[in-house]
Amino acid sequence: MATAQAASASPTHHRASQGTSPPQPPYPSAARIADSDCFPQYTASLKCLEANQDKSKCQQQFDDYKECKKKEREARLERNKGRSLFG
Repeated sequence: MATAQAASASPTHHRASQGTSPPQPPYPSAARIADSDCFPQYTASLKCLEANQDKSKCQQQFDDYKECKKKEREARLERNKGRSLFG
């Protein structure tokens, strides 16, 4: 019984919206993509794929997104450099 009660109190269950915050995505990674500085490149690559059935026509958008993610990762690593527990 305790597990059923704990599951019903879990924060992952959606409650009725009170109109104070936007609805949460069904999975956490969706929020991270939208919060990324690379979101415009991400959406451009998806729009290109929707418009063109041939992936090779979207290579520039893929490369732009990959480069943006690489820079974003490097910046995050630099920010977190001094926070390591191991060094």
